[in-house]
Amino acid sequence: MQQKLHLQKAEMTQVRRSVGEALWGMCAADAMSMPVHWYYNIDDIKRDFGGWITGFNAPNNRHPSSILTLSNSAGSGRTAWSSGGNRPHVVGSVILHNKLKFWKASGGSVHYHQGLQAGENTLNAICSLRVAQALTGGKFASVAEPAARGAVLADYVHFMTTPGTHGDTYAESFHRAFFSDWQDPRPTSSSKVLEFAEQRYQQKMNVSVPDSQLDAIGCLPMAIPFVLLSATANEDQAVSAAVEFVRLTHPHPKVEKYVTLYARALHATLNGECLKQQAEAALKSPELDAWDTCKPYIQKAARFPTSSAEGLKVHQSAVEMLGMACYTRAALSSMFYLAHEFHSDPHGGILANTNCGGENCNRGFALGALLGARAGYTGGSVPQEWKDGLRNAQEPIHEILKML
Repeated sequence: MQQKLHLQKAEMTQVRRSVGEALWGMCAADAMSMPVHWYYNIDDIKRDFGGWITGFNAPNNRHPSSILTLSNSAGSGRTAWSSGGNRPHVVGSVILHNKLKFWKASGGSVHYHQGLQAGENTLNAICSLRVAQALTGGKFASVAEPAARGAVLADYVHFMTTPGTHGDTYAESFHRAFFSDWQDPRPTSSSKVLEFAEQRYQQKMNVSVPDSQLDAIGCLPMAIPFVLLSATANEDQAVSAAVEFVRLTHPHPKVEKYVTLYARALHATLNGECLKQQAEAALKSPELDAWDTCKPYIQKAARFPTSSAEGLKVHQSAVEMLGMACYTRAALSSMFYLAHEFHSDPHGGILANTNCGGENCNRGFALGALLGARAGYTGGSVPQEWKDGLRNAQEPIHEILKML
């Protein structure tokens, strides 16, 4: 009996370490990619930073392919797509206080994350850490219970609508859509915000044409803590916790199957399953069906040293083929390809993801969680230099780990 308890305690310690490295990995990957987020011409990375990214950097004032000024400041998508032309601005009044001027700047090359410093995290990453803090601080019997979702949403509303809580300039469509709908009733208590979000989900799932901007890999950052904090629960509970929450931020019919796929892979990795095998299974799944596309790149990359320039070129070509943009299926395919190739190398995987450009922040966040989880379980870690260099994630991560 004593031996069994000792084994259980050892397993719990190992899983806790895996969760900790996942937190560090996801934040390191996001901060690494922040200055080159949405660089679709990867040569612009080398030009703007004097070579490929190898550490944390502040963004340049000018973004070579920014469409920030085309984004809809009153809701989802771009201004030209918006049917509600007279809707009030969400940006500058409800969220992103004092940032509307950057959305309306002439010239059109404003960086999405202008003003952030090297090692700072983007808004989605900070929101994710706040989810984890709300869940660990709430002492819930299970993070899958409705009260947990309500607490997270109430904190989200307070954080997003309070001036000065973060320094980012950009909020992607799901934030703008949520607060565009929220600003009329303006619920703030956990029960009322949860009720609002559940009713909104039902409404959005009954529309004939869902908002395509919600079918994006940005659905994962705020859902990931539900999996991390369900690491010792069974897989179905962990997946359910993530899916039940993501419905409330991303009410789109396709999103749930992708979150389920990712959550299963992350939960398995946290509990010691081989990440390379998890990534291959995900790429072969009917949801992605990308394994045959990946195989030639995997075979070609195997001819070069892991972190070589030639290897990076192969990975960049693979991500370009699989999908550099935000839409979930393509972005997850690229993410799982990188997870397969760098399953035991968080350092190399995080840098490769950044230097593949495109939607590298949210893709990197999901990848970093997987690479960190695997490293933590096998005795590895995210580089200490990166942990030390994170500007606004260190304190929340330490607080979360204390509560585990």
